[in-house]
Amino acid sequence: MAENKCSKRQLEIQASAHGYIPLSKKRIDYLDYVQSIADKRKITGVDYSAWISMIKHLKPFIGTNRILLSDINEAWLERFKEYLLNEAKRSEQSVSTITQNSAHHYFSRIKNSFKMAYRDKLITDNPADRVDYIEVTETKREFLTFEELQALSKTECRYPALKLAFLFSALTGLRWSDIQKLTWSEVQFSDATGWGVYFRQKKTDGVEYLPLAQQARDILPKERGEANERVFKGLKYSAHINTALTTWCSDAKITKHITFHCARHTNATLLLTQGVDIYTVKKLLGHSDIKTTEIYAKLIDEKRIEAVNKIPQL
Repeated sequence: MAENKCSKRQLEIQASAHGYIPLSKKRIDYLDYVQSIADKRKITGVDYSAWISMIKHLKPFIGTNRILLSDINEAWLERFKEYLLNEAKRSEQSVSTITQNSAHHYFSRIKNSFKMAYRDKLITDNPADRVDYIEVTETKREFLTFEELQALSKTECRYPALKLAFLFSALTGLRWSDIQKLTWSEVQFSDATGWGVYFRQKKTDGVEYLPLAQQARDILPKERGEANERVFKGLKYSAHINTALTTWCSDAKITKHITFHCARHTNATLLLTQGVDIYTVKKLLGHSDIKTTEIYAKLIDEKRIEAVNKIPQL
């Protein structure tokens, strides 16, 4: 048995050296393959949620038919690209399709999976090399100025927890998903660094440390709860919350279309306006790519140009 296995392995090595793929490797189920990539990402915490989201769209596209990694060609990839652009829904209950930028991110993972398969000699040819990426569209990122944020802090909100959470996000850059699940065990103090938040990002599944400014610390409830208790109790995503946020902004004389995520944009622009370097802002926001942070720097530049052009004619 040992000699038999040895002989098979020698044949595989020789075949691989001449560009042939062993039959056992040709029968890899593609959905199983990308799931194995996602499982590895879960351990490292890098880009895990993006792979899981992509798989959620891949499953309905494939359906009940099994497809092998070796059977996928350019035509199949083009069909999946069209599916992402025109048919993929935001969720099972949603009637609206995903954005073009989301489609770009998901299709990029598909292309990466074939790059990895080719690198690991699971396929002799990479069909994804001959299929173009989905282009990224530039989206408008709304944010509040310091004066507008100050006006909000002085205006009453129907839901006090929403007001505190929004202001906390604007001062820390934390996402809604991370603030909503924030527990007291994640808010810690050390003699070396002072107050900070140790948390696992829901989007990337990576563990992060975020130092807290004193005014961000002051926003938190005065009485500390149990370790597993939520810091912002009663904070749930709903249509009522979105309506309350719109009303709160209107009462503060803010006419911009503000969503909760705008608080994160506000944090980025405030830091850059105060002269914080872009690499520090990238780290504080937990961006994996500096290009994402550069979008906020561009917003600041646009506002500066707009301000200069407001000087009256001499």
